[in-house]
Amino acid sequence: QLTCVYRCTWKPKHYCFRYGRDFKSHLSASAFSRGAFSEVFMVKERKTGKLFALKCVKKKNKRDVNLENEIAVLRRIKHDNVVCLEDFYESRTHYYLVMQLVSGGELFDRILDRGMYSEADASLVIRQVLEAVSYLHKNGIVHRDLKPENLLYYSPDENSKIMISDFGLSKMEEKGIMSTACGTPGYVAPEVLAQKPYSKAVDCWSIGVITYILLCGYPPFYEETETRLFSKIMKAQYEFDSPFWDDISESAKDFIRNMMQKNPKMRYDTEQALRHPWIIGKTARSQDIYHSVSEQIQKNFAKSKWKVRSCFITLCILGLECVSCGLVSFGFFR
Repeated sequence: QLTCVYRCTWKPKHYCFRYGRDFKSHLSASAFSRGAFSEVFMVKERKTGKLFALKCVKKKNKRDVNLENEIAVLRRIKHDNVVCLEDFYESRTHYYLVMQLVSGGELFDRILDRGMYSEADASLVIRQVLEAVSYLHKNGIVHRDLKPENLLYYSPDENSKIMISDFGLSKMEEKGIMSTACGTPGYVAPEVLAQKPYSKAVDCWSIGVITYILLCGYPPFYEETETRLFSKIMKAQYEFDSPFWDDISESAKDFIRNMMQKNPKMRYDTEQALRHPWIIGKTARSQDIYHSVSEQIQKNFAKSKWKVRSCFITLCILGLECVSCGLVSFGFFR
């Protein structure tokens, strides 16, 4: 059952806390994409007609520290390449997060759909990611879970910008040092796996891993067991294998080496990375590498999409109405 925010007209940028009543009679279950603790649907503000994504999170018996942390982080940030929180409400049983709608699909899906793809395309993606992460770092925020699945296109337009999503593991730096081991295997930095105190440099490592994948279609570290996988990561043991890397520029490889330095003190930070020739567009090749990269992406990464059932149901909450959902990547709601 979903509980609505009672008598609460949505006013963007105002963080209201209201208590509500049950409104299940106004909605059918088919309107939602259901998870264990949340439901997500696309909504439209009646007054402006603008589309947003609404996440309804069912409250647990104890405090949801991760959600509270995510909301706290999202309230602090506003960047063109970050999926932003528009508004937040709370009822006795649910949290309601009104988010920017991101409808352009996942990064890998866009690459596969292109038909043509080059180093220059990968460089443009990484530059946008670096600009967003640089902004986060300047504001004392570390994402801690950067990976291709969290990089989405804002719209289906060919020249759409990239958006960073999913701040569930993000952290506001206090003294610049963190110790909680978290992240996604394959993208996590050596110092995290070694259970050493770490800094925002972990995000730069992850960007290096993403860059590697974008240029060959497979991950730099792969083993059948996590023990062996972690051992390779902690040693920064990766290769630029032939023939997959034969047509990739030395500049691209140099960028990756600097981002994936085992020693975080020697690793590029975001500002250094943004000045690298491969990122500013001087050395990224325009040669088509679509065939080899797309083949490896399909082989090594399972395709996943959030499927939201279509619906045309009017919601009696927040001054919003539900619209046809179809296939939409909701970014924050993955």
